[in-house]
Amino acid sequence: MSAAAAPGSAVHATAVVFGEHGIVIVGPSGAGKSALALALMAHARASGRFGALVGDDRIWVRAAGGRIIASGAPHTAGLIERRGAGVQTAPSEPAAVVRLVVDLSGPNRNWPRWPDEPDVVILEGVSVPRLGLSSAAAAVDNAFSAADRLNLFVAERRGATNFA
Repeated sequence: MSAAAAPGSAVHATAVVFGEHGIVIVGPSGAGKSALALALMAHARASGRFGALVGDDRIWVRAAGGRIIASGAPHTAGLIERRGAGVQTAPSEPAAVVRLVVDLSGPNRNWPRWPDEPDVVILEGVSVPRLGLSSAAAAVDNAFSAADRLNLFVAERRGATNFA
């Protein structure tokens, strides 16, 4: 899908599919978006779940049926840049329904004080749950814990109990 043909907006982000969940990872350059995406895909494989890259660096988001669909640029499908190691290939999918935005905006971001305060981001007029992390470093150091936390976060926000 080219930027001209894609309805919606271009976002500086990385997106993956983890199990059934489309996850968009946003944050400034160097925050660890690609590293977290690689860790989540590795955890998916290790735990017998599906994991794939939707796109790295530039993602297009559009509203469809009350949901957000994320897609990557076709000319970079399956390519992700790992800082210090260069461009790598990864299993990929052309699009995913976004169930969570992980925001790596850093420690100066004003996150909600209480766990029950809704933390959402509005993309193309659709509210999507947001999980704020001060950095990807802790999540990447323990991808299993991060992936389980993401699963629990999505399940709680959608009112479900099991997203295995």
